[in-house]
Amino acid sequence: MAVVSRYTVALHILTLLAYSSTRSGTYLTSDFIAKSVNTNPVFIRRILSSLSASGLVQVKYGTGSGWCLGKKSDEITFLDVYEAVEQKQLFEYHHSTPNQFCPIGGNIQTSLEPYYHAAEQAMRTSLSRSTIADLLLDTVQ
Repeated sequence: MAVVSRYTVALHILTLLAYSSTRSGTYLTSDFIAKSVNTNPVFIRRILSSLSASGLVQVKYGTGSGWCLGKKSDEITFLDVYEAVEQKQLFEYHHSTPNQFCPIGGNIQTSLEPYYHAAEQAMRTSLSRSTIADLLLDTVQ
């Protein structure tokens, strides 16, 4: 079974909310969003919570309750979404410290650091160039 990416689901949620804002302007419930993603509403609410903490979505309680975008779709970059939902580094090191007496194990993590840093910076630069508005245009043709 594949691991569900919080990031991909967050992009899906935000694009759906952007679409809704251009159509009816109504708030969408987590149940409605879960049906679009085809997953559990509890999982959706966890992601919405992270997006809300970053100001990317807003919640309305009471009559007509649900979720909407917290910013304009052309102001939400893929990087904003990544930073809101991904808590781990892009590349992780060993789960346990490598053998420090081994010629490779003693220096592997330090040696990998500049490669990992450069790759993460390239990813961040790329993600900062795309917005939810761009994805909405690509999705709804």
